[in-house]
This record gives sequence, C-alpha cells and structure tokens, in this order.
Amino acid sequence: MRLFLALSEELHFGRAAARLFMTQSALSRQIQDLERRLGVPLFARDSRTVRLTDAGSALTVEARATVEAMGLLRVRAGQWARTLTGHVVVGTIGAEAAMPYTSAILERLGVLHPGITVEVRSLNFSEHLAQLLSGDIDVAFLRPPVPPDIELLELAVEPRVACLAAGDPLADRSGIRLADLSDRVFVDVPPEVPRVWWDFWAVDPRPDGTRVRYGPVVSDMEGLLLSVARGEGMCFLPAAARDFFPRPGVRYVDVVDLSPSVSALGWPAQRRLRPGVQAMREAAAAVMAAPGREGATSS
Repeated sequence: MRLFLALSEELHFGRAAARLFMTQSALSRQIQDLERRLGVPLFARDSRTVRLTDAGSALTVEARATVEAMGLLRVRAGQWARTLTGHVVVGTIGAEAAMPYTSAILERLGVLHPGITVEVRSLNFSEHLAQLLSGDIDVAFLRPPVPPDIELLELAVEPRVACLAAGDPLADRSGIRLADLSDRVFVDVPPEVPRVWWDFWAVDPRPDGTRVRYGPVVSDMEGLLLSVARGEGMCFLPAAARDFFPRPGVRYVDVVDLSPSVSALGWPAQRRLRPGVQAMREAAAAVMAAPGREGATSS
C-alpha cells in the first residue's frame, strides 16, 4: 500500500523508487504483485508515461486509510511492548541530549529502575512534538511552549540569543535590542510544527505589535544554521548554542530585552501513568530535588 501511494503521487517509477530508497525494478515487481493480489490493474503504463487507472484512483483513499491504520497499530503495539518489557523511548531536540540535566536524569533512572532500558532519539523540529503526541516516543527533553495536552517538568532556564550571519552589521555588537532586528527576515519551519512553538522562538508578534517577516523553511538545526550562515534569515536560540553549535559564518549576539528559554521534560497528559513515563518523571523529580538545585514545578 505504501509503495502504491508513492507511485500514485509521483506517477513516475524512477522518482517513486528514489523516494522509497529502492530500485525501479523492485518497485515494478511489487506493484505487479499487488495488482495480481487485488485482481485489478492499478496503473496504465507505457514506455513514457504512468497514470492511475479508474480502479487505482478509486482505491487510493482506502490505501491511504490502510497505511495510516497500520501506522497507528504499530505505534500502539510499540507502546504496549515498551510497557511489558520495561523499555522507554526518550526524544531530544537540538542540544538537549548533551545537557547536564539530561545525563543526570538518565543516570538517576538507572539507579531507581535498573531493569528499564532506554532508547534516545534525536528529533527535528517537526518530529519532536508530533512523536510525543502520537506515542512514538514516551517522553522528550524539549523547549516549551507546547500544546496543552503535554505536561512539563521545568528543568532549567537560560537566556536566548540572536543567531546572525557573520556579515550582519549587528553581528559584532556585544548586545542589541529586539527593535534593532525589526527589519530582519526570520527563518521559518514546516507547517507540521505547532505555530505556538515557533511564534515564541520568533517573538511574533514583537512587543510593538508588528509581525515577523519569514524567509526560508528549515526542518532541523543544521538546516537552520546553514540558512543563517548564507544570510537568508536569522533566528533566536538558547544561549547554550554558543557552545554546542559554533559554525563558520554564524555569530551569536546577546539581546538585552529578549525573554529567556525554558528547558523541560515533557510527556502526554493521558500517558503520565504509563510505567516508562512514570519512571522518567520520578527520576527527573529526584534530580531536581537534589541539594544545590532549585525546585521546579510541573504544569
């Protein structure tokens, strides 16, 4: 079904095969096998063109529903498998995997629950909240804001800085204000990313009510930094980016009137009592309550 849908969208065996990371001959054999099993031709093809037959067009809706249902089944099965085997999947974004609180919480998890195994996944801008809500991951080290059905335990607070191209006239200043950046284009993210999240990072609208002008769309940190280095747009990042993401052509500048960034552990509210989630919450709470750390509140 997945191969059928890809070909129905591309209508070209070469492009569809490349998209699916398989050879064109293997894709052709799979489609022929599917047609034999269904008993109807799905595509009309000749040496130059590929098009859906009437039957193929009619079956795309059911095929898409089947693929989505199988994806949901896989997610639900994975959730139960993790519950039964004591396995927890932890998502991270940006440099969260390298932060000291992340290491401390995972270490405390091992002490409190030595039988639990951990898988850590580094996720891009589109994936980290979507996979948390879908159940592909159990918890995530992330940066709020988040949709209302995700609960948070605050871990740390730090300033945000402007990420500018090295050639920007403001790049060598020791400090700037938001108003200095009013004419700058801001990088954007794909539509799958909750807008409330990127509006916070873009400070959109600005304190004077003006809206941000957006430029190139990026999906992850490397794409974002490349876009900034090329002078295509700017962004705001946690101050830790200075240490974790130094890049040629990129400069980080303090913004004196920019609100700080919060680091948090997040989990879906409806799955807060799942064993893996509960174990991570317990480990995080223990780390945050340790001497020398300020208490954090769950929201």
